[in-house]
Amino acid sequence: MFSLTHDPLGSIWLSALVAAIPIVLFLLGLTVLKLKGLHAALLTLVATLVLSFYPFNLPFAAAFAAVVSGFWAGFWPIGYIIIMAMWLYRLTVATGKIEVIKGSLTMVSADQRIQLLLIGFCFGAFLEGAAGFGVPIAICSVMLAALGFNPLQAAMLCLVANAAAGAWGAIGIPVAIVDTFKLDGVTALGVSRATNTTLPIVAASVPFLLVWILDGFKGIKETLPALLVTSVVFTVSQMVVSYFLGPELVDIVPPLLSLAALAALCTQWKPKNIFRLVAEDESNKAKFSTGQIVDAWMPFVLLSIAVIVWSMPFFKGMFIKDGVLSFTTITLDVMPGEGEVKAALDLGKATGTAILVATLITIGMSSKTLSFGKAFGVLKETFKSFLIAIITISCILAIAKLMTFTGMTKVLGEAIAETGKIFPLLSPILGWVGVFMTGSVVNNNTLFAGVQSTVAGKLGIDPNMLVSANTAGGAMGKLVSPQSITIATGALGKTGEESAVLKLVLRYSIALLVFVCVWTFILSLVLEAGAH
Repeated sequence: MFSLTHDPLGSIWLSALVAAIPIVLFLLGLTVLKLKGLHAALLTLVATLVLSFYPFNLPFAAAFAAVVSGFWAGFWPIGYIIIMAMWLYRLTVATGKIEVIKGSLTMVSADQRIQLLLIGFCFGAFLEGAAGFGVPIAICSVMLAALGFNPLQAAMLCLVANAAAGAWGAIGIPVAIVDTFKLDGVTALGVSRATNTTLPIVAASVPFLLVWILDGFKGIKETLPALLVTSVVFTVSQMVVSYFLGPELVDIVPPLLSLAALAALCTQWKPKNIFRLVAEDESNKAKFSTGQIVDAWMPFVLLSIAVIVWSMPFFKGMFIKDGVLSFTTITLDVMPGEGEVKAALDLGKATGTAILVATLITIGMSSKTLSFGKAFGVLKETFKSFLIAIITISCILAIAKLMTFTGMTKVLGEAIAETGKIFPLLSPILGWVGVFMTGSVVNNNTLFAGVQSTVAGKLGIDPNMLVSANTAGGAMGKLVSPQSITIATGALGKTGEESAVLKLVLRYSIALLVFVCVWTFILSLVLEAGAH
């Protein structure tokens, strides 16, 4: 904190009221004023700057450093990861590999409950990890609709399925971004590990919920082996990856493993009764060779391998001071002197570089159908498509940095801490509201992770747990985020029917949120009892 005081008005409640203005203004800009995300972020950034100078008395040099470091974090590493991940995904579209992937999934089983698990749950979770930003909702809902699902029901099912994966979208950015905040006692790995107390329970229940929505308890009974295999493999592998490797691969490895396990099961078993919403049309059923299927999935296999290598301690050790690759990290002084602020350009160890390596290998392996010229044309279009989104994220990060430097986050946390031991019950609601309003778990954690951390410190709770609760609540908010619903209806050609989808999915979002709130509260009581 660089401000002269975090309580400039001499009253914790008045100072907190002023400190809340940036958050409230951003949310009002998106909802009441109907501003575009970038315009709402820019308006809020200007207002936050004004408040930083008065009444919070932040020196100009510190304010400049906060804005620069916020924008830097938005472009590197966050923007770098987004561009590289979307480039790889769009190359699979440009080469037609995505069509083979879709076809390979429908070849596994004629039962549409199994197809829902394969496409809506496993493949949707995988796309959330590889691309995020609404890609799984758009693609999977269209795939299910093409197989005979009612389009609005398909959208609702894909939104519900996303509850298991929404916290880890686009190479774990929602959790990985926590490291850019420099919060006391909070790390991306710590938050990733803390989620193991809550999110695996949600993930394990979602496959059962999906089949129950589609075909009731009869469906659960008839597909129980498939549900158990999918749920156990996904949940256990998600816990292992999030605990030992961190957030980057939580939506990459578990979906692939559960998809492979379910496909393997279906070669030896099928439901007693084949459930169909529409009669199967054999003439339209895609058939691909094993070689075609392996080739189509190879970009994402390479992505998994690259990110795993980049996550290994031996590899990370090559980039530390005096390491053999330490020269690839360039450190810039944003504000020298006392309380210095630095920004790092880690060209080698950045997760985006791991994705870049996987992408370049993919291009080389696809030389018959993809030239380097065409591939870099796709990169150019990807950059243009996501530039505004990255600038918006950068603005929000700059706002978060300003709120930290001024002490706004601290005073908000101290005021909220006055709710006492009841706060953990409310903690996930902040995350739910943040994602409902912004459409992004990344933006949600940027807005509220600092507040959650500060309150945790005041209450003597592990801050990683409350930040993970914020993330979990945000994942439940993605089900009803207007952004997610609009993406789904747009992809299905049902623009204008967003309210119908919201009505279908709202009850599930609220039910899951209630569970997360109550469970977080119980965990806080257990941890407090253990501490004594």
